[in-house]
Formats: sequence, structure tokens, C-alpha cells
Amino acid sequence: MIASARPADWVTRLVDCGIAAGQDVSALARLAREYGDRLPRPGQGATAQRWQVLAELAQANLSAARVFEAHTDALAILADAGEPIPAGTYGVFAAEAPGVRLAADERGGQFRLTGTKPWCSLGSALDRGLVTAQTDAGRRLFLVDLRDRSVDAAPTTDWIARGLPTITSTSLTFVATPATPVGDVDWYLHRSGFSWGGIGVAACWYGGALGLQQRLHETRSRTDDLTHLAVGLVDAALHAAATTLAAAATAIDRGDADGASGELLALRVRAVVVDAAERTLREVAHALGPAPLAFEEEHARRVADLELYLRQHHDERDLAALGAAVLAVSAP
Repeated sequence: MIASARPADWVTRLVDCGIAAGQDVSALARLAREYGDRLPRPGQGATAQRWQVLAELAQANLSAARVFEAHTDALAILADAGEPIPAGTYGVFAAEAPGVRLAADERGGQFRLTGTKPWCSLGSALDRGLVTAQTDAGRRLFLVDLRDRSVDAAPTTDWIARGLPTITSTSLTFVATPATPVGDVDWYLHRSGFSWGGIGVAACWYGGALGLQQRLHETRSRTDDLTHLAVGLVDAALHAAATTLAAAATAIDRGDADGASGELLALRVRAVVVDAAERTLREVAHALGPAPLAFEEEHARRVADLELYLRQHHDERDLAALGAAVLAVSAP
């Protein structure tokens, strides 16, 4: 595991409630509201504990971790900016798409958003969002009330995902929606917390893989050499992931992961963790065969959830970015 300290009582309650919530979005949102502000902020000396909580929740229920991670990332962003944090459940929406634009216009010191934001996970179910939009000076982050009547969510009928089936993603259309700027132009992407948040997502991937590892250990073929091979490969991969996450947390809390160093660290950690998670998916599938996928609802859901969640990593594109960052650091 990422941290060895015994979890606090509230973490045990969080995980138990996460299991009980299942795929119920309303219950998952309540969970985020109730426990989100208890999660340690990254870079404040307890980053390992933060990621440990995310991993434990993900091991129990990836849907719960998906909602909780985004909500707590938004809280950390607002805290970094020194902004007040209104009550409610939060999402962070920074994705871009060709031909789709969200613009922020300022009049009399008041910003309003007009346009469409794609890929807003649970955009129709949350209270507030941190949304990136284009200004005359560049891209900027804004806090918006998603319940405002000027915000319209596209229908989610096209969402056919087998993994994270209730964590629907939709486009949000804004029509002169009041918005509060958070940080200066380009602050959101260049703050050190942006990279640290990306590692928090990797902690959720790691936790999801732990759930599959647990099922592998329950196999009836415990004396079979090929089972031993699968268990060994998964153990080594997840040990590497846990060690990498722990080292990253130490570097962040020590002040060694700001700026370009933090960006490089995040690319490395995410690459290691996604590789370990995909190795786990593959070895578990080979060792257990089709039966658990066909007859065990919990296992089949874990597999589908993790496969979809991992696609937040851009694979070869992110590895190419890692290579470019490494060469930039090592250039004479």
C-alpha cells in the first residue's frame, strides 16, 4: 500500500459507505460532500495518506473513487487559489474538443461564460464546477453554479459505457452564465497541484487494480504453476506502482516536485501505474478465464470500470510527452 499508517475511523466509514452506495450517483455525491473536506491536501505533509484513501476507496468501488477524486481535486484547487469554498459537490472540467469553444466575456468586472464544454463527467448531477474557458488573454479557470438556469446539459442517452455506467459524461452549454475567476490566466495548468492531481487519479487506478489482485488470490488453482506466475507478475507490478506512488508523495511533501519537476514526476508515475494496472487486468484475465467475467457481477464490473478509467491515460501520447520531458531535462 502507499502508506502504512492505520486508517482513521472516518476512512473506514467512507469505504463502507462507498461499498453500500454502489452505482447510485446521489449516494456517491452525498459521500463526497460528507467526507471530501477531511482528505489531506496534496503538498501539505500528508500526500501519501491522501492517495492511500483514494486507493482504498477505489479498491472497494471505482465509481465512488471517481466521484470522490474529482470533488476533492476541486476543493484542493480552490484552497490553492485562496478562494472560499461554497457547499456542494464539485467537478473539474478542462477538456477541449475540435470545433467546440467556451468563451468568457468580462463586463463591468463580471465574467459570463457562453459556449459548450465537452466531456463533463456528471455535469448534470453536480452542484458546482471548475471550468476552463477562453478569455481575450488566454485560458482561465472559473467557478460556476451548475444549477443556474443558464446551464444546459446535453442528454446522456448516448452514454453506453459498460464501465462506470452511472458516471455519465455530457456536454454542458452555457448562455451568459455568471462565473467567478479562479487564479490568473493559465494558472490552472501551470500550478504544481495540476500535476499532483494527475497522480491522485493514478492512485485510484492503483486501487482498482488491487481489487482485481484480491480476486486473483482467491482462485481455486492455488497450487498451479501458471497461477503462481500470474500472482507473481501482478505482485511485482503493483509493488512497483505502490513504491512509485510513495516516493512521489515524499518528493511532493519535501518540495521537490514543483514546476517542470512535478510535471515530469506525474508523467513517470502515471506511466508506471497504468502499466501495472493493465498488467493486472491481463494476468487476472488469463489466470481466471471467462467464468468470473460471465458469472460474477462484482468482478465483471471491476474489470469494466478499471478498463474505462484507465483510458484517461493517453498511452503513447503521454509516453511521448514523458520522453520529451526527459530529453529536455538531460539536454546539455
